[in-house]
Amino acid sequence: MRVDEFDYELPEELIAKYPAVPRHSARLMVLNRKDRSIKHDTFINLPKYLKEGDLLVFNDTKVLPARLYGKKPTGGRVEILLTDFVKQDEWKALVGGKKIREGLEVQIAPDFRVRIVKHLGEGRFLVKLLADEPLKMLDKYGKIPIPPYLKRDEEPLDRTYYQTIFARKEGAVASPTASLHFSEELMEKLKEKGIEFAFVTLHVSYGTFKPVKTEKVEEHTVDPEYVIIPKETVRKIKETKERGKKVIAVGTTVVRALETSPFEPFEGWTELYIYPGYKFRVVDALITNFHLPRSSLLFLVSAFGGKDFIMRAYREAVQRRYRFYSYGDGMLIL
Repeated sequence: MRVDEFDYELPEELIAKYPAVPRHSARLMVLNRKDRSIKHDTFINLPKYLKEGDLLVFNDTKVLPARLYGKKPTGGRVEILLTDFVKQDEWKALVGGKKIREGLEVQIAPDFRVRIVKHLGEGRFLVKLLADEPLKMLDKYGKIPIPPYLKRDEEPLDRTYYQTIFARKEGAVASPTASLHFSEELMEKLKEKGIEFAFVTLHVSYGTFKPVKTEKVEEHTVDPEYVIIPKETVRKIKETKERGKKVIAVGTTVVRALETSPFEPFEGWTELYIYPGYKFRVVDALITNFHLPRSSLLFLVSAFGGKDFIMRAYREAVQRRYRFYSYGDGMLIL
C-alpha cells in the first residue's frame, strides 16, 4: 500500500488549538461498519450508542511536563525534550544546544540537573535526571509538551485539559487524546447505562508524532512504548466476551496495548504496528480522534474501520467542519 493513499486536505483553521469545554461537548461522529452509515452527535450522548455490559477500556497514563530548559556550566542554553520513558530517572530525549556531549550536566534549577549519558544519533540522547524525586522535579520545573502543530506555548489550561480525568501513572509525553472527551458527568451517565470500565497503561512517547518517511505503508516502523495490562483488566475483557458484549478501546494506544498481548496480562515494551490487513483479536469497537494525514495512527484506524470508509468519513468531517487532532472532536467506530 502507498502512504499517499492516506492523504487528505485539511484547512489550517480546522486544527483545534484549544480543547472543548466542557470536555463532553466535543462532537462525535458515529461510524457503523455493517451498513457504512455515518451519524453526527456529541460525546455527552455516547451512552445511547453502547449497551449494558459493554466494556470501555481506557489508558490511565499521565502526561509529564517533559520539556526542560537549562544551562551548561559555560552558560550556554540547552533545551531537553524527554521523548521515551525508560525508568523514572532515565529517559531518551531530544537535546537542543551547541556542543552537547556525553557526560555533560545541564543545570535546570539549583536542585535539579540532567546528565547526558549517551548519544543515540539524530539529536537524541539517553539522559539521567539527577534528583531524589525526579518526577516531582519535572512537575516543578518542566513544561507540558503540547503537540507541535498547535504552534503555541503551554498555557495554564493545558495542565488540566491535556490530561485525562483518570490519569494516574506518570510516564507519558503525549496524551491519549481520545480519553480527553470523558468528563465526570459523562462517566456517571455511562455507569447509569451499565457500561463497565477497565484500564491499561501505555506511556505514550513522542514517537506518536513520528512522521512516516517511507513510500510504502508496510516499510514504516513505530517506536517502542511501555505497556502494562493488569490481571483485572484481562478478567473483565474475558467476561465481557463471554457475555457476548463489546470491548471498546478508547484510543489507538489502548488498541496497541490490548492487541500486543491478547487476553493475557502483560508488562513490557510493544512495537506492534497496525495497518490495513491486520486481524483484530480483542477490540470490537473504537473511540478515536481525527489523526494527521499519512500517519501511523490513521493507518491503524483504517485497519479497524476499512480504508475507504475511514477516508470517506474524514472527507465528510472536513466538509462538516469537525475540529481535528489532539484537542479536536472524535469518532466512535462500531
